[in-house]
Amino acid sequence: QTALQGIILLPFRAICITFILLLAWLSASIATFCQPGRGFLPLKGWRRRMIQTTLSSLTRTAFFVMGFQVKVKGKVASLPEAPIFVAAPHSSFFDAIICALTGMPSIVSRAENLSTPVFGTILRSLQPVAVSRQDPDSRKNTVAEITRRALSRGQWPQVI
Repeated sequence: QTALQGIILLPFRAICITFILLLAWLSASIATFCQPGRGFLPLKGWRRRMIQTTLSSLTRTAFFVMGFQVKVKGKVASLPEAPIFVAAPHSSFFDAIICALTGMPSIVSRAENLSTPVFGTILRSLQPVAVSRQDPDSRKNTVAEITRRALSRGQWPQVI
């Protein structure tokens, strides 16, 4: 009986996750379409709200479909309380759970990730701090950009 459930459940989950991923890509594309100051200015108004609500909900739904049920104890720190979140270790897909639960903050990511099909569009909508591994000054530039965003008095979203 368990094998039969797996045969039915696995394709169903794969189809649902693919559909959710396409919806996330569409939402990110709409929110960043003709974006003024692409990547250099923070998203504002309906664009930021769309990313926060839609992508957060879709990410939570995707993890639920995959079988993850996350319970949050306490409350998430607001932007004035914590302009920077630290999540460690940050080498797995579990980071997406943290992003969904914290309202889709900006993240620090490799610059190469921005050119990935579908995921790159979604990632760009989060306005990441891109780290170039080929640039010898990337560490200094990344710290400077995180500091600039943290001191922006709420103009940029939180950084994780």
